[in-house]
Amino acid sequence: MPLDGKSSIFLFGPRGTGKTSWIKTHLKNELYLDLLDFSLYNSLLADPNRLENLIPPNFENWIVIDEVQRIPELLNEVHRLIESKKFRFLLTGSSARTLKRKGTNLLAGRALRYNMHPLVAQEMGDSFNLLYALKYGLLPSVINHEDPKKYLETYVQTYLREEVLQEGLTRNIGIFAKFLEVASFSQAQVLNVSEIAREVGLNRIIVSNYFEILEDLLLSVRISAFSYRAKRKIVAHQKFYFFDTGVFRTLRPMGPLDTQEEADGPALETIFLQSLLAINDYLELGYKVYFWRTSSGQEVDFVIYGPKGLHAFEIKRSSNITSKLLKGLKDFKEDYPEAKLYILHLGKHKEYYGDISAIPIEDALKELPKLIS
Repeated sequence: MPLDGKSSIFLFGPRGTGKTSWIKTHLKNELYLDLLDFSLYNSLLADPNRLENLIPPNFENWIVIDEVQRIPELLNEVHRLIESKKFRFLLTGSSARTLKRKGTNLLAGRALRYNMHPLVAQEMGDSFNLLYALKYGLLPSVINHEDPKKYLETYVQTYLREEVLQEGLTRNIGIFAKFLEVASFSQAQVLNVSEIAREVGLNRIIVSNYFEILEDLLLSVRISAFSYRAKRKIVAHQKFYFFDTGVFRTLRPMGPLDTQEEADGPALETIFLQSLLAINDYLELGYKVYFWRTSSGQEVDFVIYGPKGLHAFEIKRSSNITSKLLKGLKDFKEDYPEAKLYILHLGKHKEYYGDISAIPIEDALKELPKLIS
């Protein structure tokens, strides 16, 4: 993210991804205004024009407004100060919902938008531990935490209380909590909103709105089926993922009738997806992320398509590669011969099966920038 330009910046990311820590590490002599500060929040909520009084005369450094979505009306004043005073703002947010509801235009293009994600293997170097990441995720505060399980439980509760309840996004926090639990069983699955609505006991429209809330709070992502120049009938539904494996594992109940494999498979897909989304954003590669599934059952977990090409990734918990595991990629290759194909597995060695590269998933996560650049 360039800090030497003249444009203001929006920095969005879920709570706990390290936006504030990054700012305090990379910016010097900035004016930092935290809208989680109750007195500051109340003052600017009552009169957004007071913002100008907080800025020293002829100030030339960055003006940081943390959690700007708490006062959407403040963006009108930010807009005015950018135009009239040429100030540079760095505006952070962990939710885009309030801004969207208020019809805010995100400064009409006068601020560049960037996204912050959980950590990736490249940032962690030798300290990256795949098994830990699959269990607890890659939120910065989870790494080396003395009680990562308790931290994640508190994290989920904080989101429910502060983001969902305080912003009035739903009137029944208990029902929303039940929805989150049910939604966790759809992790890495093709989403059936009607089925989830029946299980939660809610109207389908309400459940659809709940999924939109998750996306607006940056807690989840849905990916569509790849259908570009499709030669076969492609499914119409989307696949669903919570944004981090640790958050998913915290929401996903595990009882005596649940097998570890039922959670481990989706967790493995999630750790790859969250890394893929982060690398795509950070390197500005311009890919769009899809999955591929035909109505007859052929499928590939992830397909990325963009200026750098077409890549297909299949994620498997197995350490042994069989012809059955390769079938989806081979079918995809028949329809898209220009695609680069990868199967990521839990084995220890790279192997090659014609056009398909089989790569241990930990190696793939570390090499991902090179694979897709």
